[in-house]
Amino acid sequence: MSCYKHILTGLDLSEESPQVIEKAAALAKANNAKLSLVHIVEPLTFAYGGDIPVDLSEIQDQLQSQATEQLKILAAPYNIATEDRHIIVGQPVAEIHDLAKELAADLIVVGSHGRKGLALLLGSTANGVLHGALTDVLAVRVKD
Repeated sequence: MSCYKHILTGLDLSEESPQVIEKAAALAKANNAKLSLVHIVEPLTFAYGGDIPVDLSEIQDQLQSQATEQLKILAAPYNIATEDRHIIVGQPVAEIHDLAKELAADLIVVGSHGRKGLALLLGSTANGVLHGALTDVLAVRVKD
């Protein structure tokens, strides 16, 4: 009997992301579980330069396209299907929680840098995911 059936892995697409997906993929294989990936692109909305509003929607589209391509590259060695790779615009913690619920994921895997001091006080995505999740969360300690 497998412990987990569907693992959702939140990736920031940093250099450390392969470490996170490697752990998640190993868990998925050991549990014969489905593996889904998600990257959250934070919204740029509008920036104001003086009195003239600047529409950043084209830049937002480029960010999403780049994220889609990066996620595709990360997913390739693990044969993760397109429909199991998610790019969402929003606030990372809330979107990860919402997607986990929507997919009925029973484990969320995220990377953690193990920051201390001011960075710890300000919080992190991993910490936010952990404290609001309705399911198990695995924080993978990444090495910089």
